[in-house]
Amino acid sequence: MNYAAIARRPELVPSTKFKVYTEKHLDQISQLDSLPSQLRHDIRVVAKILPFRVNQYVLDTLIDWDDAETDPMFLLTFPQKDMLEPAAFNRMAKLIKSGADTKTIHALATQIRQDLNPHPAGQMELNVPMLDDEPLGGMQHKYHETVLFFPSQGQVCHSYCTFCFRWAQFVGDKSIRFSSAESDGLYTYLKRHKEVSDLLLTGGDPMVMKTHHLKYYIEPLLDRSLHHVQTLRIGSKALTYWPHRFVTDEDADELLRLLERLVRAGKHVAFMAHFNHWRELESYMTRRAIQRIRNTGAEIRCQGPLLDKINNDPLVWSRLWREQVRLGMIPYYMFVERDTGARRYFEVPLARALEVYQTAYQSVSGLARTVRGPSMSASPGKVQVQGITEINNEKVFLLRFLQGRNEAWTQQPFFAEFDENATWLDHLKPAFGADRFFFEEEYLQMSGERLAG
Repeated sequence: MNYAAIARRPELVPSTKFKVYTEKHLDQISQLDSLPSQLRHDIRVVAKILPFRVNQYVLDTLIDWDDAETDPMFLLTFPQKDMLEPAAFNRMAKLIKSGADTKTIHALATQIRQDLNPHPAGQMELNVPMLDDEPLGGMQHKYHETVLFFPSQGQVCHSYCTFCFRWAQFVGDKSIRFSSAESDGLYTYLKRHKEVSDLLLTGGDPMVMKTHHLKYYIEPLLDRSLHHVQTLRIGSKALTYWPHRFVTDEDADELLRLLERLVRAGKHVAFMAHFNHWRELESYMTRRAIQRIRNTGAEIRCQGPLLDKINNDPLVWSRLWREQVRLGMIPYYMFVERDTGARRYFEVPLARALEVYQTAYQSVSGLARTVRGPSMSASPGKVQVQGITEINNEKVFLLRFLQGRNEAWTQQPFFAEFDENATWLDHLKPAFGADRFFFEEEYLQMSGERLAG
């Protein structure tokens, strides 16, 4: 597939209407017919457990079907056998082969999902805010200045990423899903919490919503009583998976006018774009969408996790960051793959993540060095791996908080014993013989108080 040609010539972009395929429609994806039968079987098994959704634009424009089995965009959207523990995969494969009914298959899928840590970092237990002693569904308030809101109409995506740490939003189990159809509680809460400067609409993907739904959630920000909420962030993968949302959709112009209106009213609108590979920036439609968003006065910040088999290469990241800057976007975060879902397939040791980040960072100009990483979005906060060094003959990781549940932790450095196999914060031990990291006692107290109250 000639991606460079697609980028230069818009007439090569398939002019498809939005058409989506889920696990029930795998037989309708003609491109799969060319793949080995065993791979097709594996996809079907895993798709019974992990959410699967892809659209025609992704199939026709982003995936290199001549080399699908190693293609990063294929691995990003189609489930693979090794995303599950062998025992879990074999149990589901055996059940399907036996001809079990849908109810029985669903029961096993639910059981396996519970072992995949559906809500990491204390999202259910620790992040849900309270209003008049009642929990506010569809919201999270982990960090002092930022509130997350999950609009119910936005709890789906144009396509699903196989690594997604919010996969639990998409499996149909309301007990593990964040969402709210009401904005009244959100804005009442914001009016009472003057410390909040940023509202993040997240999901799923808020850009699946029609503009009139977005207006319902966004326009209240223009009220003078919410002057302290200076920034609206919108988390989205639509620039990759359906850039038509900003170009040719019937309400695309109305959406852009909404963003422009917020900017003119003095709000900072930050489009938090998720990119995992430079290939996602190659299509003409994506580049046109980027241009149109930037023309509203909104800025685009780019983030994504380091993923084995997809972007575990400093050359991929340096090219991605340089291209983002060239297109007028801001490299923002390189994340560590979270401890949830298909983690076992994508996770990279922290030492390797640091090597990839530092090597890529060293090869780009200062305009791309806005990016921070590798960062773990762990329960105590966002923890950056800053380096590996030796102190008093002990090899250690140097870490710091970029954000903390207690804002006083922010920018605080701390040390952990070097572990070449560690992939997450809870794998690390304090250095220099310490019993605990400096934040642990307070964090445990905070957690206990919240769970008890």
